[in-house]
Amino acid sequence: MWFFTSPEIVFGEDALSYLDEIEGRRALIVTDQNMVRLGFVDRVVGHLKEAGIEAQVFAEVEPDPSLETARRGAQVALAYEPDWIVGLGGGSCLDAAKAVWVLYERPDMEPDAISPAETLGLRQKARLITIPTTSGTGAEATWAIVLTDTKARRKLGLGSRENVADIAVVDPAFVAQLPPQLTADTGMDALTHAVEGYTCTWHNDFSDGLCLKAIQLVFEYLPRAHERGDIEARERMHNAATIAGLGFGNALAALAHSLGHSLGAVFHVPHGRAVGLFLPYTIEFSVRGGGTRYAEIARFLGLPAESEEEGAASLVSAIRGLLERLGQPAAIKELGIPPDEFEAELPTLVENAENDSCTVTSPRVPTTEEFELLFRYAYEGKGVDF
Repeated sequence: MWFFTSPEIVFGEDALSYLDEIEGRRALIVTDQNMVRLGFVDRVVGHLKEAGIEAQVFAEVEPDPSLETARRGAQVALAYEPDWIVGLGGGSCLDAAKAVWVLYERPDMEPDAISPAETLGLRQKARLITIPTTSGTGAEATWAIVLTDTKARRKLGLGSRENVADIAVVDPAFVAQLPPQLTADTGMDALTHAVEGYTCTWHNDFSDGLCLKAIQLVFEYLPRAHERGDIEARERMHNAATIAGLGFGNALAALAHSLGHSLGAVFHVPHGRAVGLFLPYTIEFSVRGGGTRYAEIARFLGLPAESEEEGAASLVSAIRGLLERLGQPAAIKELGIPPDEFEAELPTLVENAENDSCTVTSPRVPTTEEFELLFRYAYEGKGVDF
């Protein structure tokens, strides 16, 4: 038995005005200081006011939000007693909003205990609205919650189907002025979600089509959004990110996320930049185990794919070409991480990747030695031959 879970999705021009129509008394907006400075929080507060809903703001979310941040936000919610939690921002803010919501409903829980195995019993106090302001994470449409254990220096993959948002507002106005670097980072995150959602071992008929469409949209519109920033490209990329979120969120991610989570937690590399860097290496590694679906993606994109191996190679070439066009790093050493620091942290990188929840759904699961080799090959920019 399997499930397909999705929020109600409001998208397109002026989607934010839908907030004028919701019913409630109080909303807690979970966000960061950038959203406050950009005036995005004021816009959301204004629409909530139109609906007769007062709002309080918790703007303490940091990149890669910590367990401690989730606990602090939940304490604010418990004191304020909202009937809506509104996540506003990039993936960090949306993940934090999900965690704050769960802990508000379940103050008896620790954030690292949020899992599919636990019945949460949500929506007794509040419901959740997610409003993405980047085009990549898909967090507005997924149940995944990624929090950082700052003491262990590792990212935790948490979440439950119950904590999928009630409403996702996908308004392209929030990404109209997204800087090129952030456009590239988050766009590669969306592509990695879609590729891994289609090729992980938990892929299914309901998610496959969403993943393929998202892949197509990213290859077509991400270069335009990065180079020209025209509103059509921005809107289509914003849609692609949510579509990819629905796709991989109802399947799962895979090895590029295991490696990316690990690198990001130790060296503080932006998530989309990390997973996008690792994606070609993990495709090269996985296809050598056979039985993969990369050639199907290649054929869908019109790339050469007479065999599984040729299709995977074509896809890798297309991804590396996209990375180059976007000015994204293709090797870990291009991130400015010195060799001695990389070597010193390699055991931690390997351990964290091995323990990541995305590893088990990878089409080929590495051994400890293979994880170490993958990190070393990715550091040097060397094609995978094992």
